[in-house]
Amino acid sequence: MASIHLSNFSEADTMHQGSVNDHIMPRIGYTILAIIMALFSTCGIILNMVVIIVTMRYKQLRQPLNYALVNLAVADLGCAVFGGLLTAVTNAMGYFSLGRIGCVLEGFAVAFFGIAGLCSVAVIAVDRYMVVCRPLGTVMFQTKHALAGVVLSWVWSLIWNTPPLFGWGSYELEGVMTSCAPNWYSRDPVNVSYILCYFMLCFALPFATIIFSYMHLLYTLRQVAKLQVAECGSTAKAEVQVARMVVVMVMAFLLTWLPYAAVALIVIIDSNIYINPVIATIPAYLAKSSNVFNPIIYIFMNRQFRDYALPYLFCGKNPWASKEEGESGINTLITTVSKSSSVSPL
Repeated sequence: MASIHLSNFSEADTMHQGSVNDHIMPRIGYTILAIIMALFSTCGIILNMVVIIVTMRYKQLRQPLNYALVNLAVADLGCAVFGGLLTAVTNAMGYFSLGRIGCVLEGFAVAFFGIAGLCSVAVIAVDRYMVVCRPLGTVMFQTKHALAGVVLSWVWSLIWNTPPLFGWGSYELEGVMTSCAPNWYSRDPVNVSYILCYFMLCFALPFATIIFSYMHLLYTLRQVAKLQVAECGSTAKAEVQVARMVVVMVMAFLLTWLPYAAVALIVIIDSNIYINPVIATIPAYLAKSSNVFNPIIYIFMNRQFRDYALPYLFCGKNPWASKEEGESGINTLITTVSKSSSVSPL
């Protein structure tokens, strides 16, 4: 995540960035990155648009969990448009061509939609924790709670991404100098204070929420299986299927966000450490690729959403229709958990 100070970054400088960036990475490298980002962004836009359109069309999908899922799709759509497509264009040119204002706007947009999406994942995790682990608790996860989570995700992201626009922190070029992000490198006390708050409240807090919720979900499902409250024979299979889905969700989160957060933390701790710009670019692009993984994992592993969404992608057909019966064990297990207060470990 090599960085330059944008206080000295002018429109005239952008005319010379192409030759400068050739020393960072060969021109073919930028072309490859442009193609990759274009493919990921296009897929992300299509998948997330399908999610939004299907939800608007069918009332059956307007349920508490689905509000958070659609909110995640909106955030991912914003990342794909303002982050993915713009990054594809700048990589195709081989340098950042949008100038100082463009860098600030691009950095803000990507961070704004990215953190809103990350908070949406945390809301989804809390939803599943409440439904499965606390089915008869004093607080039931209802529509008002889902909407509150949606609003909170955007307000939280807005609160912590606007300070650089007013001097607390800044947005800088990162990696191979074709995209912008919060300035992790500056040792200015004002910037350091912002970055520390940003890291703890926009990365660490959602991450802790997701891990806590999903670990308790797995534990609860295991307790249910041990008590044999589901039908004999289907319990183990259902537990394995649910566990697999949860593991995929957590692994996808770790794959797309943890590397970027880890690199940022390393830079925060030691700004003098040298990280190859090409290597530093990989975590940033993995984080941006979450706009493709999220709708696949969080939406199309949701049976109800899948029944309505897949026909849009496969000309009216649902290739997974024959597999629906195999999921009855999962539904039985989760329904049993929701009706039983004795299995809650907390």
